[in-house]
Amino acid sequence: MCEPPRPVSGASPSATPLTQSLLLALPTELLARIISLCSSPVEIVRASAISRHFHELAKEAMSLRAEELDYELPTHPEESTLKPTHPEEGTLKGLCFVALLREANLKATLAAGEWHSLFIDGEGRLCSCGTETDAGPMILGYGEVRGVEELMTPTRLPSTLGGEHAVAVSASAFNSCAITSSGAVWSWGEGFARHENSENQSQPKRIEAFVGQRVLAVSAGYQCNLAITADGAVWSWGCVLGHLGRGGAGSAPNKIEALSGQYVVSVAVGGAHRLAVTIDGGVWSWGHGGDGRLGHGCRQCIQHRPKRIEALAGQHVVDVAAGRNFSLALTTDGSVWSWGVGLFGRLGHGSLQDQLLPKKIEALAGQRVVAVSAGSEFAFARTADGALWSWGFGDFGCVGHGVDEQHEPEPKKIEAFAGRRVVAVSAGAYHSLARTSDGVVWSWGRAGASLGHGEDEFHDQLSPKRIEVWSRQPTIA
Repeated sequence: MCEPPRPVSGASPSATPLTQSLLLALPTELLARIISLCSSPVEIVRASAISRHFHELAKEAMSLRAEELDYELPTHPEESTLKPTHPEEGTLKGLCFVALLREANLKATLAAGEWHSLFIDGEGRLCSCGTETDAGPMILGYGEVRGVEELMTPTRLPSTLGGEHAVAVSASAFNSCAITSSGAVWSWGEGFARHENSENQSQPKRIEAFVGQRVLAVSAGYQCNLAITADGAVWSWGCVLGHLGRGGAGSAPNKIEALSGQYVVSVAVGGAHRLAVTIDGGVWSWGHGGDGRLGHGCRQCIQHRPKRIEALAGQHVVDVAAGRNFSLALTTDGSVWSWGVGLFGRLGHGSLQDQLLPKKIEALAGQRVVAVSAGSEFAFARTADGALWSWGFGDFGCVGHGVDEQHEPEPKKIEAFAGRRVVAVSAGAYHSLARTSDGVVWSWGRAGASLGHGEDEFHDQLSPKRIEVWSRQPTIA
């Protein structure tokens, strides 16, 4: 789980008593705030090793950090929504584990699809930009308004989501999803996998199957969507055999019974495969397993129901990401593992070789990764210091390094963010979005209205560019 506490850098046994006395002379509130500024929950645990008096301060610091990043930590094990509870939950290490889970899976306030992008503005309203296509009709969610088929800049949608604030969004080539503050799910786009009928939806519509459930996370994908409810159950809906994890097809959301008894904390939808992380740090996969994307050591297989990836046993995974035909996993020690198709260097191992089993990305050794995101054929890792690293397919500027048609076989830091702190990233099919700590939203990749730069839509954006119109957020009349 978490690494064992160790004294802060520079401290020596002889200096410890003086250090303790000087530090403990400071106000408790100030000490807790200082500790909360550590780069990760693991560093907060390490800080507690200075003195046993710091143990309670570290708990308070963890709570302050959670408040700052907008997630909740359990105050008492029996009150936790993470059931079954982790064996050490309620202790400092247990809180560290839960915090790592939460921070790797923060609510997504922006999402990149294939030809469109979604955003949540400061008032909890949905915004989108992009172009509708025959493959993805009505994905923008603006409704049938004067025949509009393109939004060149982020534009507030007319739907108020029943008067609730949006708290998370997810986008695919075919549909879009949003979660509201009450845990309701709204979706729009092509109708084969959203509601109880097959009609396309031009505006967000609430999914009635989740009435009475509180949804915590949703992942939209190719002909299949996944959602996690507050009881840790996973629900799937779509129409492709083998993708749903319950042995058949069906348009309405239903629980994946093969995961009953497991508490799921993270899910990801790839091109034709699915991933889930359980509270014990295990990873499960299902769907089409061509070229090892399921991580079970087989090159060609179909897994109709979730199966645990045994090669990751002993690793405590807190997040996963799925590309078109590859997968990523993030562990509590900040390491990233990848497997699947190696073309274009999308696995980050410095070669084009496929990996049938998960393999650690050694080029990220020494970096504490806190979140991962996978595009169609490229990937990102966000580190604790706010840097963003990318690798894989380089055409259109997908990896954001200012050049075209240059693939990156190993992770490389995106220098355009030097001096800034990236707090969120979303990789789409061939374009990406990021938000920095100052609230600025950036985009880069394949030319199109999905980048949100207005007149620049006809030019590939080879490095991250600020979306200037974001602060104005125009509304469709």
